[in-house]
Amino acid sequence: MLFSLVIPVYNRPDEVAELLESLTLQTAKDFEVIIVEDGSAVTCEDVVRTYADRLSVAYYRIPNGGPGQARNYGATKASGEYLIVLDSDCILPPGYVQAVSEELSRTDADAFGGPDRASARFTNVQKAINYSMTSFFTTGGIRGGRKKLDRFYPRSYNMGIRRKVYEELGGFSKMRFGEDIDFSIRIYEAGYRVCLFPSAWVYHKRRTDWKKFYRQVYNSGIARINLYRKYPHSLKAVHLLPAAFTLGVFCLLCGSFFCVWSLLPILLYAVLVCVDAALRNKNLWIGLLAVIASFIQLTGYGCGFLSGVWNRIILGREAFSAFEKTFYK
Repeated sequence: MLFSLVIPVYNRPDEVAELLESLTLQTAKDFEVIIVEDGSAVTCEDVVRTYADRLSVAYYRIPNGGPGQARNYGATKASGEYLIVLDSDCILPPGYVQAVSEELSRTDADAFGGPDRASARFTNVQKAINYSMTSFFTTGGIRGGRKKLDRFYPRSYNMGIRRKVYEELGGFSKMRFGEDIDFSIRIYEAGYRVCLFPSAWVYHKRRTDWKKFYRQVYNSGIARINLYRKYPHSLKAVHLLPAAFTLGVFCLLCGSFFCVWSLLPILLYAVLVCVDAALRNKNLWIGLLAVIASFIQLTGYGCGFLSGVWNRIILGREAFSAFEKTFYK
């Protein structure tokens, strides 16, 4: 067995069905699927059972401990040479496993990751959120990879690692946010070869509404400071951009009470995002929604980042996280 696909799940049986269906269509078949139910109230056990005759799939239930710990549990049940970690809200194109296999043959990477895209079947809001998470004009520009501003760090929605390396490094930490970046940093520091696999992309739904999206990016901002406390060298100047953007927007909005022209930079940025997103998606409405998504993405991350600075650096608290009880929602 070459690949073990490890998928943590929390109250998402419908999404698991879509993911498993996409796995039945893979052109390469040398993989097993390990589903780890992380304390869900609404389980996907019945869904998994319907695919037992079409996939090599195993199902486990554990008490809720967060996605990182669920992945670690799944890794103990894996038999593949490589572990591929996926989120339950992903859908794989038919050539995904084949693409990973070909990229590994070319690079012999110890760890790897791939991009994400929006499917034509996604809602317009999901497409707008996907734009904001992948665009160079938002924090997509600091997520790493080709034409990005920072080193590429594999993310847990589409992340692979040689199993012996995973075991040597102890898998994911107990961080509930930023645990994938934490793991990627440790992989780099251990001297292993990490590669971006451009052809091994996935469809990634991400969050489905603005409130959930804000929670996600706010927590990501906090996670960046938590990572800084563990790895001071990991914080780069580009990571300050969302916080600078947030403070800049606040100052410009305050300034508009005295001079309406203070709103011009905000308007120009909104037009830039709208045009770019509309052209990329060939849909003006998605372009307009992308403006909302981009402002939520940057200011949400920026507010989380600033909250982390206040609590962890200025007040010196040893641990700080937000929305921990609603992590998956």
